[in-house]
Amino acid sequence: MGIIGHIGQYFHLLKETFSRPERFRVYWSRTLEEMDLLGIKSIGIVALLSFFMGAVITIQTKTNIDSPLIQAWVVGFATRQSTILEFSPTIIALILAGKVGSNIAAEIGSMRVKEQIDALDIMGVNSAGFLILPKIVASMFMNPFLVMVSMFLSIFGGYVAGTGTGIISATDYLQGIQTGFIPYHITYALIKTVVFAFIIATVSAYQGYYTIGGTREVGISSTKAVVYSNVVILIANYALTQFLLV
Repeated sequence: MGIIGHIGQYFHLLKETFSRPERFRVYWSRTLEEMDLLGIKSIGIVALLSFFMGAVITIQTKTNIDSPLIQAWVVGFATRQSTILEFSPTIIALILAGKVGSNIAAEIGSMRVKEQIDALDIMGVNSAGFLILPKIVASMFMNPFLVMVSMFLSIFGGYVAGTGTGIISATDYLQGIQTGFIPYHITYALIKTVVFAFIIATVSAYQGYYTIGGTREVGISSTKAVVYSNVVILIANYALTQFLLV
């Protein structure tokens, strides 16, 4: 199947996914489970990456500023801007594509090769909606919270690294993260996060839902889910940046 065929099949799956649910109570219960699995259980890796990401940004920014004409608070400013505009929404999305996306593809792919999805269809259950919709809702709801946690910890990590190593004073760093702050940048980052969450959930579910074969093919689908999600995220990142910032 060519790329046009995959795109058409992808949108057909979305149509089936967003069909009217048979029982809202069941969907609500599954959504809560997915919020825990895809969101809460991702906090650890997000927190760890964000803290050290902010620390590295701060140290690298300071060590690359040679001109005495550049004020010290610029380090805090650069850390804040880099974190909010790009690193937290985009890098964290790419990380979650690896963790969450592979999980979604493997779970749904395993159900496909074990014919559990076929059993749901035979019983008259909308398998696409039942399996995929709760994951989409959970991802789009939880990922913005993960990114906000990431923003805070990244900036805090920069503060700890900068003041702890003595390369910048606490006063200069705090001045930098407050100077020229534009609230819309937070909105921009969260819009990107929601779009990326939708991409991760749907592209990964697509790869798993149409898995054909056995356990080997489930692994291949998981790999494809991560790769294709990352590619689409990067393309969407460029498009959203052009549309929302330029």
